[in-house]
Amino acid sequence: MSSKVLEVNNLKTRFHTNEGIIHAVNGISFYVGEGETLGIVGESGCGKSVSVLSVMRLIPEPPGEVKADSVMLYDRNLLELKEEEMQKVRGGQIAMIFQDPMTSLNPVRTIGFQIMESMREHLGMSEEEARKRAAELLTLAGLSGAADRLDDYPHQFSGGMRQRVMIAMALACNPLVLIADEPTTALDVTIQAQIVELVKQLSDKLGMALIWITHDLGVVAGLADRVMVMYAGFVMEEADIDPLYEDPRHPYTHALLKSLPRMDGSPGEILHSIEGLPPELKELPKGCSFAPRCTFAKEKCWREIPQLEEVAPGHRIACFVDIKTGELR
Repeated sequence: MSSKVLEVNNLKTRFHTNEGIIHAVNGISFYVGEGETLGIVGESGCGKSVSVLSVMRLIPEPPGEVKADSVMLYDRNLLELKEEEMQKVRGGQIAMIFQDPMTSLNPVRTIGFQIMESMREHLGMSEEEARKRAAELLTLAGLSGAADRLDDYPHQFSGGMRQRVMIAMALACNPLVLIADEPTTALDVTIQAQIVELVKQLSDKLGMALIWITHDLGVVAGLADRVMVMYAGFVMEEADIDPLYEDPRHPYTHALLKSLPRMDGSPGEILHSIEGLPPELKELPKGCSFAPRCTFAKEKCWREIPQLEEVAPGHRIACFVDIKTGELR
């Protein structure tokens, strides 16, 4: 197994609001190895983005409150770093591609300036060196005529082109870990496929660890090595890509996969939906958070919170029920 680049242990994130405490992330643990791609999937609001923002220490405190046993980047605990040290980690060692490039890019700065800024800050490059490298990165990200576009502003680019600029910015300092937070959400399907393929190629070429966050299990099918399924701030299931798709063990993962259209599906095959709504994060159920929507739920599920347990080598679920038999494990 490859060395663990980033390892998160027992991460909890709360938000203190006038209406109560929002339990956004509830004690999750995960890791990503060198050259590995980890997919984090789940419905909107399940805690995917908050988890990685917590790791990057980008959650404002207050109202946020982030706790963990440790967040290790190799042998450094990021939670123990001073803010000045953490600023060197962000962009330099862990980079992030955000969901909406138009709100992530500065509208009054040229894209060349924004790419060059991190290289001058983290790598100490001269302006000439940084400008040359910025053009190389934009070319690598698939932007034609890159050298002539460095002095253009974000509004002069299409959505797909802006996302390529964000990818170039993220790669500027050769990070150890690249986090892609639903980077294709605002793009049309054709451009989505191009961006997914581009990030996969760059990750393989540069040997980076990649964390890809999405609500779409179809996107990570050909991208990830392992998948972590989240629901209501908990990890429901974690497994290598093939076992998860071929033999899902958690009712939630099983239901998500049944709701996906399949190329090899039978004509007229009905897509299933998951009845009900996710729980209010300020009023989590006493037992399993998925129990109110689960067709396999037993009395025990309403009383106790299941812990992640291994059901096969490298395959863990947080569930009391064996969905193959419908009985308690």
